[in-house]
Amino acid sequence: MESELVLHLLAASLVLIGLAGLVLPVLPGAPVIFLGLLLDAWADDFQFAGWGSLSLLGLLALLTYAVDFAASALGARRFGASPRAVMGAAVGAFVGIFFGLPGILLGPFLGAVVGELSARRSLDEASRAGLGATLGLVVGAALKLALGISMLGFYALMRFSFLA
Repeated sequence: MESELVLHLLAASLVLIGLAGLVLPVLPGAPVIFLGLLLDAWADDFQFAGWGSLSLLGLLALLTYAVDFAASALGARRFGASPRAVMGAAVGAFVGIFFGLPGILLGPFLGAVVGELSARRSLDEASRAGLGATLGLVVGAALKLALGISMLGFYALMRFSFLA
């Protein structure tokens, strides 16, 4: 019984880390949430969540990557960003983490601007690309968060209503 409690606590910790990872680009959010939910199901001998339900949760976790990529690309493309600006926004988002909230907010923008300037675009074009890439990253993070919360809601529904 004590080892089961430890597994549930570890599962809850993984889910919390995964939630943070949905908005912080350093952590793989949805896969960590999935691992936490899988561990929780395993701790109960898959009594409440079956393999079919867990497969659906795994697909939702994979969908977060497609959503993130599509949102970033569409946001950047909508504002005329080059591939260098998109790459710069991703690098800026990563570097920005180390500078707290201002870095998280400004990193993608500055990275996209630098990427666009390196492609020999004007400052005006670079600024528009930075805005587009940043908006795309923000929309992608919001969609990933929505998918992660959907994963938790679906699992809670199975766990507490015994629909395995």
